[in-house]
Amino acid sequence: MPFTSNDSTASSSPSLDRGSLRPDCGNCFALCCTALGFSRSTDFAIDKPAGTPCQNLDSDFSCTIHDSLRPRGFRGCTVFDCFGAGQHVSQNLFQGISWRSDPGTAKNMFPAFKVVRQLHEMLWYLAEATNRTFDPDTSHQVNEFRKAIENAMSDTQQVLAIDLDDLHSRVRSVLMDVSEEVRSSYLATGDDHLDAALIPGADLMGKKMRSRSLCGADLRGAYFIAADLRGCDLSGADLLGADLRDARLEGADLSKALYLTQAQLNAAQGDARTLLPADLDRPRQWLNNG
Repeated sequence: MPFTSNDSTASSSPSLDRGSLRPDCGNCFALCCTALGFSRSTDFAIDKPAGTPCQNLDSDFSCTIHDSLRPRGFRGCTVFDCFGAGQHVSQNLFQGISWRSDPGTAKNMFPAFKVVRQLHEMLWYLAEATNRTFDPDTSHQVNEFRKAIENAMSDTQQVLAIDLDDLHSRVRSVLMDVSEEVRSSYLATGDDHLDAALIPGADLMGKKMRSRSLCGADLRGAYFIAADLRGCDLSGADLLGADLRDARLEGADLSKALYLTQAQLNAAQGDARTLLPADLDRPRQWLNNG
């Protein structure tokens, strides 16, 4: 499906403050526990094919082991974030009719969830881009993408017809423009304090970087698995798609980092001293640290 916005009169987006892009499990038919599959690993204790209910799913769509997911071997569940796709698909696209009450809905509901999750993730980044850019043309382009995505999500068939590869490419381009704009303000003095290894997609697994200034670094898609980032300043650093699994973030400043998500934080280690953006939550497992 070609992806364009021709609705110049669309009202201001309800997702602009990202409030509707937060999971509301009570209004979802456990789509992350059914539509998605996973393999037995350090993150999941069992194999589960896509399109089948998890063995821990209760009849009311709640998780029977929710309070003990990590010790029971389901760490991956505590990291996952649907960006609010679950409740949108369940309540808006399928009008509150679950795949249990009408099994025939699963054929479209499960694929729609996978697409809407990606669309909501894009909206998450676009909402931040709107607030971070100072360029009117870029701001207009960002808002056109946002409105077009929201319009497409009003109908299941439109959702399933979206060319995600094309959309990802186009959204990524404007996000990179905003990133360059934001990061340049941190690097305007010509300070070359950043290591040459700090590049998009860099392999920084296990790297010791404690208390370093990483302001303005382009770290898109970088691998920070088990890296030591304690006390680091990541203001203006682009973290789009960066892998923060088990990264040490105690005392780090991520309050002005670019394109950070809840899933990234959930996968990392931090404490009460870690500074976070206002619209992200401190993971529960951090509360006993520090």
